[in-house]
Amino acid sequence: MEESLPCVSSMASAETLFEVPFSLNSYHVSEKLGFVLPDPLEELPPYYQPWMDIALRVPELVHSHELRSHINKMPLLSSKFLQRHRELRLAHLALGMMTMGYVWQEGENDTVDILPCSLAVPYWEVSQRLGLPPILTHADAVLANWKKKDPEGPFSMENLELLVTLPGGESVWGFFMVTLLVELAAVPALKNIPVVINGVRNGDAEMVALALERIAESIEEMNDALKLMHVYVEPSVFYGVMRIYLSGWKDNPTMPHGLIYEGVQMEPMEFSGGSAAQSSLLHCFDELLGVKHEENSGAFLTRMRNYMLPAHKQLIQDLSLQPSLRAFVQQQASNPLKEAFHLCVTKLLALRSYHINVVSRFITVQASLARQMQVQSQRSKAGEMISKAPKALEERGTGGSSIMTFLKTVRDHTKDACLSETMKEIKH
Repeated sequence: MEESLPCVSSMASAETLFEVPFSLNSYHVSEKLGFVLPDPLEELPPYYQPWMDIALRVPELVHSHELRSHINKMPLLSSKFLQRHRELRLAHLALGMMTMGYVWQEGENDTVDILPCSLAVPYWEVSQRLGLPPILTHADAVLANWKKKDPEGPFSMENLELLVTLPGGESVWGFFMVTLLVELAAVPALKNIPVVINGVRNGDAEMVALALERIAESIEEMNDALKLMHVYVEPSVFYGVMRIYLSGWKDNPTMPHGLIYEGVQMEPMEFSGGSAAQSSLLHCFDELLGVKHEENSGAFLTRMRNYMLPAHKQLIQDLSLQPSLRAFVQQQASNPLKEAFHLCVTKLLALRSYHINVVSRFITVQASLARQMQVQSQRSKAGEMISKAPKALEERGTGGSSIMTFLKTVRDHTKDACLSETMKEIKH
């Protein structure tokens, strides 16, 4: 029976967790799709058609500067008729896309202070029921925003479509779909996390080594999927068109006081925009492998867990309570185990290094081009898009972090998870 997903109790003690074999069953992780929502709905009950009529036209209405006026006229609908989890997820996605378009319709120079109650109130209610914040998240735009053209066909770029989109055309589709494929590539790794934990508990070095090898292969496949970003996303469109619609109203100098959700509370609220750090995957790998982050980057990563579904956040927390894999590897006289652990860390390091490469091409290089365009007043089509990009995001991620500093710090601390005897093998 499909109902709203319950939150896994955070009161479980370490002793209780160890009484039975560790399993992903209670964390709402799909056997086939991992953290991705299986079979997202494409339509809401007819009562909510006013929402979908606008949500499906966000790019068009932003382009014609009419989205705000349409939302201002939108009726205030009760969220009580949303009963199933998939209905809540589609509602959260649709309301989130409308919110991003409403706030950023005119760019960074004409933002709004108030989100109208016809959007703010139901968005807040749906968010409370899901345990998500009232802003577009990775859980919405990637995990619950897909359908197959051919339901029996493969998960491939050619067979995937978005349910709801933002300004930016094919590059928006490419960005979200490639990210979805990265999530799907991680499924074998997720399935082997319980194998590792139970192997450590039982002192089975061979079981742990085999599972770690599978995890390493899966992380490499994630990296291969991420490389598709260069094929399907145009850097100038990502930087100059898309990126502002993924940004939030926390740690954003364009909206230093946040956003008032009319009908919810009088004081403005601050929420971070979309970030790769909102994916539960790397958090799980960090907890499993014992990757420790320094104070600032660690605090940001921990805050990003509030942008995940509660059950997925709880999984990460419960992984942190398990016996130390790293200590187990150090205690075992097993070279295959040490090699498998080392392989996992190096594959995770390679993934983070490649992510820096992607961010450099899509953000750092584009920011430099934008500054050149402004000086030279060039007006090519790509140049015009880049030169209009929000200045507040030149050095920041859409989640609000100082992006390159953050990513390099996280990468460097991933190296520290390696065992001292294998550390010399890791290249910068």
